[in-house]
Amino acid sequence: MQQYVIIAQDGTDEDALERRMLARPFHLAGAKKLKEQNNFVVGGATLDEEGKMRGSIMIVQFETKEDFDHWYTNEPYIKDGVWKTIEVKSFRVADV
Repeated sequence: MQQYVIIAQDGTDEDALERRMLARPFHLAGAKKLKEQNNFVVGGATLDEEGKMRGSIMIVQFETKEDFDHWYTNEPYIKDGVWKTIEVKSFRVADV
């Protein structure tokens, strides 16, 4: 399996948190499906000083780059414009 870490920042406009909250149920449903298929390793929201969600970090794994690309282009936080800055890196979870 190829693993990837996604580090994403939400927009900074005044509607950013509302946009996230509207897309969140779809994002979480997708993450649940990824977990059921053994594609979700770990993930969660990054928080600002006030404890508000302002971004995400996810580690996912897929058999092929094409499978990853399919998930990536259909991820609700991407499709709905929640994540504005996205960094994707190949990753390997330490086997300890």
